[in-house]
Amino acid sequence: MKKLVVALCGLGFMAGAAAQSLPAEPQYQHIEQQFAALNLTVNAVSEGPMDNMLQVFTNKGLFFTSANGQFFIEGNIYDLKNQQLVNEQQMRPYIKQQVAKAADGVIEYKAKNEKYVINVFTDPTCGYCRKLHNEMKDYNNAGITVRYLAFPRGGVGSETYLQMQHIWCTKDSRGAMDAAKDGDKIQPAMCANPVKSQYEMGQSFGINGTPAIILPSGRLIPGYQPAKALLAQLEAKS
Repeated sequence: MKKLVVALCGLGFMAGAAAQSLPAEPQYQHIEQQFAALNLTVNAVSEGPMDNMLQVFTNKGLFFTSANGQFFIEGNIYDLKNQQLVNEQQMRPYIKQQVAKAADGVIEYKAKNEKYVINVFTDPTCGYCRKLHNEMKDYNNAGITVRYLAFPRGGVGSETYLQMQHIWCTKDSRGAMDAAKDGDKIQPAMCANPVKSQYEMGQSFGINGTPAIILPSGRLIPGYQPAKALLAQLEAKS
C-alpha cells in the first residue's frame, strides 16, 4: 500500500493562486483553507473511515486528512476486515450523485431493450475510445445504453477540447461523434456547452485517462471493457 503523508502545517509555502472552492461548513473551513494551499478545491467533506479522520472530495479526487487538518493523506486505504478498497467505496455515492446532475448534457446511444445505463468519459482521439465506439452495437444489443461525457485528455484549451465543443454544439451531436471517432474533421459549431464542466467533473473523480466507465452503482472502471465482460459486471451489480 503506497501512501504519502504530508504535514500541511509544515509545508512552508502557499500556492500562487489559491483554488476557488465552495463555502465549507463552519467546522470544516480550516480544511478548505489547508487544501487551498495545495491548489485543491474542496467540494465536500465528511467523516472518514477511521477515528479522527476526514474524507475530502476535491477537484482532483478523494483525499483524507486528520480532523485538525494537519496531516494530508494521499493514497489507498484498505479495509482488511471487509476486504475492500475504502477509496472506491466512499467515492461511489459521490460519483453517482454528480453524474446524475450531468444527465442533460450527455450524448446518448440508447439500447432498444435497455437493461443498464453506463456513463463513459471519452475522447475522440483515444484509441481505446474508438474501439469501444466501434463496438457500440454489441453494447446496445446486450441491453446497455451508453452515455458519453467529455474528457479531452489534453485539457481545457487543447485542440481536442475545441473539437469536443464542436461535437456537443452540432445539431446532430451523435453524428458528429461518430465522425470524430472515425477521424473525420468536424465542422465548427459553438454554443453554451458542458465540455469544460464534464472534464472537471471527471477530474474530481480522479480520472486521468479515457475511456473511463461509470456503472449505475457509481463504480468507476478505468479503461476499455468489451460488452460481454461489462455485462457480466453489471449483472453482478458490482
